[in-house]
Amino acid sequence: MCDLDAEIDAHFVNDIPKALGVAVSGGSDSMALLVLLCGFAERNGVALSCATVDHGLRPEAADEARSVAGYCAAHDVPHVTLKWEGWDGTGNTQNAARVARYRLLADWARGQGIADIALGHTQDDQAETVLMGLARASGVDGLSAMPARRDDRGLCWHRPLLATSRAGLRGFLSANGVAWCEDPSNDDAQFERIKARRALTTLAELGVDRASLAQVAQNMAQARAALEQQTRRAIGDLVSLLGGGAMMPWSGFQTLPSEIARRVLMAAIDWIAAPPHAPRQKALTAALSALRASGSATVAGCRLILKDDRFWMFREFQAVAHARADASQLWDNRWKVTGGQGKQAREIRALGEIGLQQHPEWRTMGLPRALLLATPAVYQGDVLIAAPVVQNTARWRADVIKRPGCLFDEVFGH
Repeated sequence: MCDLDAEIDAHFVNDIPKALGVAVSGGSDSMALLVLLCGFAERNGVALSCATVDHGLRPEAADEARSVAGYCAAHDVPHVTLKWEGWDGTGNTQNAARVARYRLLADWARGQGIADIALGHTQDDQAETVLMGLARASGVDGLSAMPARRDDRGLCWHRPLLATSRAGLRGFLSANGVAWCEDPSNDDAQFERIKARRALTTLAELGVDRASLAQVAQNMAQARAALEQQTRRAIGDLVSLLGGGAMMPWSGFQTLPSEIARRVLMAAIDWIAAPPHAPRQKALTAALSALRASGSATVAGCRLILKDDRFWMFREFQAVAHARADASQLWDNRWKVTGGQGKQAREIRALGEIGLQQHPEWRTMGLPRALLLATPAVYQGDVLIAAPVVQNTARWRADVIKRPGCLFDEVFGH
């Protein structure tokens, strides 16, 4: 068994999955990972499956996918090619492709009953990511770069080769007679990552090499873990969850170190609105300034209200005013509404002004009016059937679902 085999074994030593997916493009990094995982799977009785994403951006991609499929067939590994379709060609190509790639892989894995997916990122990728973070003046999170494990979309994503160089993997493949494909976009200097890759050659003269930048990422990851621990403690000590919103004493929030306060607010926004991209520091600062000045602000689909010593955070009504779901679906991607009898067609919408007027008892609940406007209600046509958050009834319930990777859910365990 070679050193790389030992590295793979060490990554999975505490939790060997029964089934494991691996994403393989046909490039050297992912091909080396595939070869290593074939051995790992055989040694440990793991059911290994492989997926290749064809983004449709290069004519060679189909041949590369077939090359991966051929290797898999020769080693009894199930393989599938996932095709990215429906992109309108606008926006950042690499970012759009990355988002699509993870979505396609996640959908494939869930469909196969696979909870773990391995990715072929290397020390080179880690160093490039840190360098790009420095260019953007990133903080601790950005400089932490890529973790060896990450839970997202209900899956665990593994990067077991982050301590290994690309050159080392290519040497391993050559020694084992395994070919790989070269992606010409890896030499296209219009892409930020390629610019970072080229800059590393110059920086090496100053002693800033791939290994040192990867070590920076590891150091920042440790700092990030410490900050997250403090953030969890602050959330548990200060925050109450009420009516789908969060409330904490403003005086307590004000005493938090600025970085912990920022993280608490970000965690609240993630729990309430789950925006696809976290709001930038500038947007958070502007929202808190507006809150201090007027007692009200909005950011990333969330409403912030300050009244007396109560700091409320909840869903902005305008963000859900037109959201619709039938009774079997999640509403606003977070509320599960259950109850009622009969087979009549019912729709979940925001309670809104008209709905709230039909339930004057809301005034005794101690919850902000604006919070209740954005809670789910059951309608049959234009008739309000139920307002589960406002009504005290056993017939209907509205619950915020638990979402993997959500810090609030982890702290409160609901």
